[in-house]
Amino acid sequence: MTEFFGSIFDLNWGAGAFFLMLGVSLITGLLTSFILSFRMHSSSRFFITNAITVASVAIVVALINNIATAFALAGVFGLVRYRSAQGTSEEIGSIFISVAAGLAFGMGYLAYGVICSIIISLLYYLLTYLPIFEHKGKNLYKIVRVTIPEDLDYDTEFSEIFKHYGSEYEYLKIKTSDMGSLYKIEVKIKLKNETESKALLDELRQKNGNLEVALTPFIHTANQL
Repeated sequence: MTEFFGSIFDLNWGAGAFFLMLGVSLITGLLTSFILSFRMHSSSRFFITNAITVASVAIVVALINNIATAFALAGVFGLVRYRSAQGTSEEIGSIFISVAAGLAFGMGYLAYGVICSIIISLLYYLLTYLPIFEHKGKNLYKIVRVTIPEDLDYDTEFSEIFKHYGSEYEYLKIKTSDMGSLYKIEVKIKLKNETESKALLDELRQKNGNLEVALTPFIHTANQL
């Protein structure tokens, strides 16, 4: 059992150990990317790149034979993906899995690399099915965007509507549009009942003359019209 979890480079197999490590890392990278692709939203090219990242990191670590330098270079692999494009949290997590597995393989610990990669991938797959982070009331905050004529007093006309459908609300942004003939307002509201979303939109449309109205989930970056 100790030999199974030991480093393959301690067995004095020469070049055979390196190519065995390379083959196992490629297979493991493909398998983990395949598992993640069922529950992660990304392009097929990303999953292909993520699959070979495991072997790429492993090669760097094995050839340098200096864990401090190899670890620094492995971090570069994880950052290159996001130099020109922002990645999602899912993509960042998958890159971390690949880099960690590549470090294990590069040091010759094939069993640790395979077992940990598969377990973490399956754990992610399982957690995406469980509503353990979907707390009650989490999605009650919404962003309401309403277009109104310039002569409509939005604070007076809409205050009763927002108080009726929401337990709290606040104006986030107000700006003019169409050379000042229209106003666009953005309101953060906590709905009393999410099933009343349509009724809220209908009342707002009656007040603003059937101009554009939008209701979207609230996120911390939702501050642009």
